[in-house]
Amino acid sequence: MNNLTIGPAAIIFALTAGISLFALYRNPRLINRFAMRPYQVSRGRDLETVITSGFVHGDMSHLFFNLFTFYFFAFQMERFLGPAAFLLLYLLGLIVSSVCSIVKERNNSRYATIGASGAISAVLFAYIVYFPTSKLIIFPIPIPIPAFLFAIGYVGYSMWAAKQNRDNVNHDAHLCGAATGRAFVLAIDPGAFMNLLS
Repeated sequence: MNNLTIGPAAIIFALTAGISLFALYRNPRLINRFAMRPYQVSRGRDLETVITSGFVHGDMSHLFFNLFTFYFFAFQMERFLGPAAFLLLYLLGLIVSSVCSIVKERNNSRYATIGASGAISAVLFAYIVYFPTSKLIIFPIPIPIPAFLFAIGYVGYSMWAAKQNRDNVNHDAHLCGAATGRAFVLAIDPGAFMNLLS
C-alpha cells in the first residue's frame, strides 16, 4: 500500500485558499489583521504580518489568479526541487517581497499590502530559469508564449506599472519576488544559469 505524502505545495495551496475564503466571506476583519503595513513593521510592530499577509487576498479575482498560477507552477517546482528547497524558495519569495515593500513604504502610515503574489512570482521565475522555452498560456492571450518572453514582458510591465502607481497592485512585490526566484536558482544551481545563457 502506497503512503500518501502531502507536500508543502499542497499545504500552502490549501491554507491560502481556506484562509482567504474564510476572510472574504466569513470574517473580513481578518484581512485587515493579516495585512502587512510597512510603517508598523519597520518600527518593530506586527512582524508576523510579513508572513500572514501572503495568506489573504482582497477579492476573488486576486485569489483566483494567484492560485491558478500557483497550481500550474508550484507543484511542478516542488517535484523538481524537492519539498524542502521548494518551501525555502516560497518563503524567501514571500519575505523578500515584503521587505521590498517595507523599504519603499516604511514612512507611509496609510499603506498596506496583502496577497501571495511575491512568493508566487519567485516560484514562477525559478521555473522560467529551468524551463525557459516551455510555453505558457496567459489569459486572455489565446496563443502559447515562450516562458523567457513572458519573463521579459512581465518584468517590463511591472517596472512601468510600479512607476505609474495607478492601481492597488503591489508591483514592487512582483519584481522582488521575480528577482528572488532567479537569485535562488543562481545560489543553489549556478549551472542552470549557464545553461540559460548558452
